[in-house]
Amino acid sequence: NIKHNGTLLVKHGLKRTGELSATQMLTYSLQNDAADVYAKNIVMKSGSYEFDIVYKGEVIEGFRLNMGGMHNVENAVAAIAVTQLVAVDSEKVKTALAGFKGVRRRFEYVVKNDDVVYIDDYAHHPEELASLIKSAKLLFGGKNCVVVFQPHLFTRTRDFADGFARSLDMADEVILLDIYPAREEPIEGVTSAMIMERMGNPNRHLLTKEGLLKYVEAASLEMLITAGAGDIDKMVQPIKEIIESK
Repeated sequence: NIKHNGTLLVKHGLKRTGELSATQMLTYSLQNDAADVYAKNIVMKSGSYEFDIVYKGEVIEGFRLNMGGMHNVENAVAAIAVTQLVAVDSEKVKTALAGFKGVRRRFEYVVKNDDVVYIDDYAHHPEELASLIKSAKLLFGGKNCVVVFQPHLFTRTRDFADGFARSLDMADEVILLDIYPAREEPIEGVTSAMIMERMGNPNRHLLTKEGLLKYVEAASLEMLITAGAGDIDKMVQPIKEIIESK
């Protein structure tokens, strides 16, 4: 459905790129210099990324993204590519990108100061969870990482218990809440304990929501992550208030 002489922006390296057709095609990548547009000189600073963009061989310096996750840097590369296609002034793009606060529940900084970082994310699949934890630990490498995860759906917990366990093992400490059922009826034998039993990390706990709040009150937190697609988002404000009251 691309208009005549329109441009198709494609992630570099997709297996089915050969099946795509357009009068003009532009490829983007996080850092692969085989793409038409990519980032270089990426530096992590205080939970943000600073980087340059190479666009069709031309280097545009001085971009800043004030949110976590290398996947978000790649998303920014794609967005910047579009701005260049429609000839938006690069300085305006830099200002807009630096002012972007992100999307709610996507590596959202709830609290971020020198003492503690609190991140909330919608991650509810093992790969999403792994990316979240990896990105957070890279950005704040010196901080102890505590992840609170609420599994979403009994079937997903059953089918991906091993994957969730592997991903959560990347954290320094893990708190598992009860499964959020959404549209499903309980499945016998399927609980958050399925994940816990498969984990190798000894620093893991099963807590109720009330127990979580008591934990936050008592703990000396450096970095806290809440993750899940259920109603864990309702815990964000109470947790934030406890952290900020300390």
